[in-house]
Amino acid sequence: MSSDHAPLTITIPIIEEHVQNKKWLIVKGSKEKKFFINDLIKEIKAIDTNNLTDVELLEKVINLLTNTIEETWDKNLKIVNITIHLKSWWDLNCSRNLEKYRLMRSLEDWKKIKKTVKSTKHSFFDQKIQEITNRKGELWNLMN
Repeated sequence: MSSDHAPLTITIPIIEEHVQNKKWLIVKGSKEKKFFINDLIKEIKAIDTNNLTDVELLEKVINLLTNTIEETWDKNLKIVNITIHLKSWWDLNCSRNLEKYRLMRSLEDWKKIKKTVKSTKHSFFDQKIQEITNRKGELWNLMN
């Protein structure tokens, strides 16, 4: 007995893809953010905008402004490893308390990191809930 169907053979091309595992950013509320804003303000104030009489001068000022922002950003950014455990609510207090616990390994420091994490999570998610409820009264978005 032979089969009543013919097997199909196909080739699926698999392209090697590079997955980004690092992210360059300035952490919200960090000292780098403060330095970035202060440096940017200084640099923008230093740009001469007095004699903008033609399009070429305006383009030069715009290019200078763009370069200034990029250089200031690059100077103050931080490289963060992207992992599946990356938490958007994690802040500097959590990091400091975790480092302190890792150095001393005391029960008090462990309790402190747990308390810090809990309070940080609560404040972060309370803020997110407020943002969602205040945005056009879309209360149903909280259901997701």
